[in-house]
Amino acid sequence: MAQPYDLPERMIGENPDNFYFRGDRSIFHPEALAEYLRCIHQPGTIHAMCEDYRAGASIDYELDEADRGVKKISCPVLALWSAQGELPEWYDVLSIWRDWTDDVEGRGIECGHFLAEEAPDETYEEMHRFFSK
Repeated sequence: MAQPYDLPERMIGENPDNFYFRGDRSIFHPEALAEYLRCIHQPGTIHAMCEDYRAGASIDYELDEADRGVKKISCPVLALWSAQGELPEWYDVLSIWRDWTDDVEGRGIECGHFLAEEAPDETYEEMHRFFSK
């Protein structure tokens, strides 16, 4: 998705339903799925998603590198991530966040990419506890 404009936009736009939501859709509430699908059919949505990835691979990365070791996030941070897949095998997520803030907590949740949809109760509990302090 971070490839130069407009290759990813054209590829996604050819079959937006299968690009973003391939596989098991039963994790999504029917109303939420309908809204996601409605949005992914809009060229502006596709372009915005690609621009977000492009920024992450370019200007966002450059700004983060300029701040590395110089600036830290000053507010408390809650980091939640999928405990499934490679991320927890590849990284110590909280250790990475500690490079960017002195006040971080969080954990992996037993679900896939869509935390709020796949593990709504656990995601809510973590967020409610964090924001209720």
